[in-house]
Amino acid sequence: MFGKIKITERDKRALKLGVIGVILVVVFVFASTWHETWKQAKQEMASVERKLDAIRVEPRRQAALLGAVPVFEMPQEEELQKFLFRDKLNEQIKRVGIKSNPLDILSGTKKEGVYKLLRIKCTARCRFAQAMDLLAALPENPYLVAVEELRIRVDAKNRQEVDMDLVVSTFAK
Repeated sequence: MFGKIKITERDKRALKLGVIGVILVVVFVFASTWHETWKQAKQEMASVERKLDAIRVEPRRQAALLGAVPVFEMPQEEELQKFLFRDKLNEQIKRVGIKSNPLDILSGTKKEGVYKLLRIKCTARCRFAQAMDLLAALPENPYLVAVEELRIRVDAKNRQEVDMDLVVSTFAK
């Protein structure tokens, strides 16, 4: 039924050119797809580099920014956290020269999410400048969460002397 097919040199050349053409079309399709992907990746990379350049900060400025961010220690178990927070607060109070009554740990800790809120009350008589120095130094306390209450009453006889009631809080497990 099928006989031998004779292929001439001209037919061989036509077949070779046809195969080369098909290969070129396939290569072109894959190359154009790859080129589009590469071009898009290059654009995304340039976009990311522009964003990184926008947020890069010189080391000296970065150190200053890090110094402005308050430090925070993760909450410990309740008893340990009370001890750590009270000691650090006592240290800060003494550093500014305030002689305070013993710090009171207020009862009735509230649950804030997964942590308990511990509150400590400080009652002291001091100069107004010392009270302001203490308030300025409080963010250095790595256990401080918030200043819950601050009352300053000026002494009628000596206007530089104040009675201060300060309630601060921290989190505990």
